[in-house]
Amino acid sequence: MKIYGDSNSGNCLKVKWVCDKLAVPYQWIEIDTRKGETRTPQFLAMNGAGQVPTVAFDDGRTLAQSNAIIRYLARDSALIPREVFTAAKMDEWLFWEQYSHEPYIAVCRFLIVYLGKAASELDPEKVKRGYAALDRMEQHLSGSRFFAGEAMSLADVSLLAYTRVAHEGGFDLGRHAAVRRWIGEAEAFLGLPPAR
Repeated sequence: MKIYGDSNSGNCLKVKWVCDKLAVPYQWIEIDTRKGETRTPQFLAMNGAGQVPTVAFDDGRTLAQSNAIIRYLARDSALIPREVFTAAKMDEWLFWEQYSHEPYIAVCRFLIVYLGKAASELDPEKVKRGYAALDRMEQHLSGSRFFAGEAMSLADVSLLAYTRVAHEGGFDLGRHAAVRRWIGEAEAFLGLPPAR
């Protein structure tokens, strides 16, 4: 299996983390999106959307979209709750992450880290919605150890990717004690060093 990814992308790292946790063998192929490497005819033949991560399986099939990939790779593992409603709650968080979290936390990080913008130059609405996402996570984690049930699931893997580096996007987690506690537990579970 080949993972085409950018090691600076949380969406790509989700796939790597799941493979590493579940001991799924893979070959990582680093893709530089800023050099247009997802726009080549060869890459577009694998993924017409021209996005990473993209996984190419040995049988020639390909799969894109980080949460779809990790959902497939983790099938029949403890990262997907066995109880069907709890699994549906996991999916709820996976969809929420891509619609209400990543477009704000990850985009602000991209603007600062990759485009060299100052935090003061960020769209105030994106910042507001990023904090709204962090506040929702804080509310949930204040009463629950993880996002779907009492064990780490793909919901936690998915949300960890950009939450652990939210500070790089100008977000201050100082008032999010439950989120900070959860980041530490999730990083330890996945064997990751603490985010700098």
